Amino acid sequence: MSGHGQYSPRATFTSVKALAILTLSLLAATACAQTSETKLERQLDPELYAHILSTPAFDNHAHPVLPPPADKTDRDFDALPVDNMEPETDIVAWRPDNPQLPAAWKALWGVDLTVPLDDASTKRLSAAREAVKQREGQHYAQWVLDQAKIGTMVANRVAMGPGIAEARFRWVPYADVLLFPFPDARLEAQNPDKALFFPLEDKVRARYLADLDLKKMPRSLEDYLSKVVTPTLERQRKGGAIAEKFEVAYLRSFDFSNPSRDDAARAYANPSRTPAEYKLLQDYLFRYIALECGRLHMAVHFHTLSGGGGYFDIAGANPMLLEPLFNDPTLRKTNFVMLHGGWPYVREANSLLQKPNVYLDLSQQSLSFPPRTLATWLRELLETFPEKVLFGTDGYALSDPEGWEESTWIAARNARQALALALTGMIEDGEISRPRAFAIADEVLQKNAETLYAMP
Repeated sequence: MSGHGQYSPRATFTSVKALAILTLSLLAATACAQTSETKLERQLDPELYAHILSTPAFDNHAHPVLPPPADKTDRDFDALPVDNMEPETDIVAWRPDNPQLPAAWKALWGVDLTVPLDDASTKRLSAAREAVKQREGQHYAQWVLDQAKIGTMVANRVAMGPGIAEARFRWVPYADVLLFPFPDARLEAQNPDKALFFPLEDKVRARYLADLDLKKMPRSLEDYLSKVVTPTLERQRKGGAIAEKFEVAYLRSFDFSNPSRDDAARAYANPSRTPAEYKLLQDYLFRYIALECGRLHMAVHFHTLSGGGGYFDIAGANPMLLEPLFNDPTLRKTNFVMLHGGWPYVREANSLLQKPNVYLDLSQQSLSFPPRTLATWLRELLETFPEKVLFGTDGYALSDPEGWEESTWIAARNARQALALALTGMIEDGEISRPRAFAIADEVLQKNAETLYAMP
């Protein structure tokens, strides 16, 4: 027999010993995580923390998936899904061995599992999740919100659907495709990420045109604005949209110039337009869309965080590049929200909140960072512009072990603990009174968003 096929008692003993060491290490890590969480909670003002835990939150940004049976085929939870990209170095919170996952599995599905999952554990998790889906049916998405103590979730979706009703969900569709009226790979697909994303935008464009009963793009910029852009925004507003979402940082940088309408019209009409001319057209279209959103009482949401993908242009997503837009007097009736808090440019994003129509949410940061880390810059936000900070999770279907359910639950818990940590520290340092801390907590959890979107 060859060496690969021989039985070796020593090898077997070594494998068993290695497995035992690995198991003990995982159990120790879980125990440490639980001990650390208990220690963290002991540092919180107990009444304030209890209040934060019990208050249903307004989740400013997430990507809920339709309940069964549509969950198996639903792809409308994102215009640019990031699950088919080239490999990148994922942050710990996105990995299948995220140490926070066992607590989420226990809370949501009632199963005790450790990370990473083996085949048997994966089957147990899937069975437990499916049992809840079958039990809840069309109420499943609302059940997920209940587990995370979320009263209202802003659903970032191409389209809404059954089981995601306005009673608990608010709609934010995508406007990026309106910036790119022409499917021109020569100008757009400059790296593998964009080569994947722009065909997806082509599909969204086709849907938007079909919604308007248009079979082709108008020939002039004037007709494009009046027959495509404005009607699309008005249709979405009538359909319940409270804002328009831009994932533009995945497609190009934030350096929007302020070209004239005539220059934009020439770029639109020129089939041989250069990349520079196409950018000029996009710059004009963005300002037009932002102006229309203000007229229609919709906010403008930006992805402002280092995004998924190994080719993401982090420097191009610096929120400071947006300052000329925020300083534009013609756009002061449009409210802007920097989603995900601008990481790694957290202080830059914070400084921009002095603009009267600019806000920021905690989504994705609340998933990506543990409470103590998040609390460090959250406290600075609460010390400067507390009325501009919005609660958020960015619940997203990241993987089989971490679906939108788990990511929503983990992010909500992290955000609540970070909020309690920041406010407790401010109380202990004499910066605010305890009643003021309760008021700020309510603002972040609910009231700031309700005021922003003028909800009853």
